[in-house]
Amino acid sequence: MQKKFQFNGAQLGVKTISLAVIVIVVLVAGVCWTVHRAQAQPAVEHAGDTVAVAQVTRKDLSKQVTISAEFRPYQEVEMHAKVSGYVREMNVDFGDKVKAGELLATLEVPELNAELANAEAAEKKAEADSTNAHLIYSRLQSVNQQHPNLVAQQDLDTAQANDLTATAAIAAARAEMEKYETMLDYTKITAPFDGVVTKRSADPGVLIQSGISSDTQPLLRVSDNYRLRLDFPVTVDYVKDIHAGDTVEVRVDSLGGKILTGKISRFADSVDDRTRTMMTEIEVPNPDLQLVPGMYATVVLDLDRRPAALAVPTEAVSGGDAPVVFVVNSRDEIEKRPVKLGLETPDKYEVLSGVSEGERVVVGNHAEFTDGQKVEPKPVQLSMTDEN
Repeated sequence: MQKKFQFNGAQLGVKTISLAVIVIVVLVAGVCWTVHRAQAQPAVEHAGDTVAVAQVTRKDLSKQVTISAEFRPYQEVEMHAKVSGYVREMNVDFGDKVKAGELLATLEVPELNAELANAEAAEKKAEADSTNAHLIYSRLQSVNQQHPNLVAQQDLDTAQANDLTATAAIAAARAEMEKYETMLDYTKITAPFDGVVTKRSADPGVLIQSGISSDTQPLLRVSDNYRLRLDFPVTVDYVKDIHAGDTVEVRVDSLGGKILTGKISRFADSVDDRTRTMMTEIEVPNPDLQLVPGMYATVVLDLDRRPAALAVPTEAVSGGDAPVVFVVNSRDEIEKRPVKLGLETPDKYEVLSGVSEGERVVVGNHAEFTDGQKVEPKPVQLSMTDEN
C-alpha cells in the first residue's frame, strides 16, 4: 500500500508540471498575439479611410432660367368674302392641309355676271364709237390737206376732240369691265399660304356678307403650323444676355418631355414698364405638324455663360457663407481650403480661387474628415454632366 501511494504522488507531480507548462505557453502566445496586433494596428490606420473624390476640371458653365410659354401659329388668317353672295362650293373642312393658291370655297353672285356682261358691251360700243370718230377726223384732215381752207378749222378741231374722247371712252369701259372681272375673282376664296384649315364657319347655300365690317362672319380660318412662334417674357435682369440667333432648348411636357431646339428670332428691344420684362420670340420648325398651337412649353435659357470655367461638383463644397473644400494632396492627406465661388449651376460651382485644375476634392459629407488626415481616394462620376 505504501508503494502504491508513492507512485500516485509521482504521477500527480508530473501532471502538475505539465499543466504549468501549458499555462505558460498559452500566456506567451497571448502576449505575442497582443504585440503582433499592436504592431499591425498602425499599418491599418496608415492605409486611411476610403473617400470619394472628383477632379477639378474646366467646364462651360451657364445659368439656366426656365420660362413658360405657349405655341402659336407663325401666320393665321380668317378668310372673309370681299363680295356678298351665297356659298356655292366649300372644298375643305377643318383639319385639311392646304397649299398656297389652292381653291377653298366659291361664292355665287349672279348680279356680278350681268354687270360684267354689261361692261363688256359698253367696251365694244366705245371701241365702235372710237373707230367712227377717228375715221371722220382722218377724212376731214385728208380733205384739208388736198384743198386748203375748204374745211373750217373749227370742224377739224371738233373732229379731233371727238376722236380723242372716243379713245378715252374705250379706256374707261375697259377699266369698268376689269373691275367686274376682279369682283368676280373675289368669289373664289384661295389659301394665302401653306397651312392647315383650323376652323370652318360656313356651309354651301349660306349667304355671306362682304367683309367690310368687323362683325361679318368668316368662312374659314387658315393657320401656318409648319413653323410656330413661341413668345415669352424675359425679366430685365437677363435682357443683356438675349441675342438674336442664340440656340434655345424647348421642353414640351405634353409630348412626354420632348426636347426641341429653336433660335431666338426677334425681341422687342424694349422693357415693359408694368411687368419689367422684354417680349422675346423663338421660331420652332414643325414640318411633321407634331406640335399644335396652344400647347404649353418650357423655354430653357442658358444665361450668364462662363466658358472654360474652373468647376467643382456642388457636393464638394461645404461651409455655407464661408465655403471650403477638402483637397486630397499628393500624399493622400486631407487639406481644408477656403474657396471663392462664382456661378452656381444645378450640379457645379464655378471656383474663382482656392484650387487648381487637376486637383482632387472630396465629395459628400465632410464632417468625418479633419485637416491632415490620411485617406485612400477613390474617383467617382457624379452625373451625366461630368461624363461629357
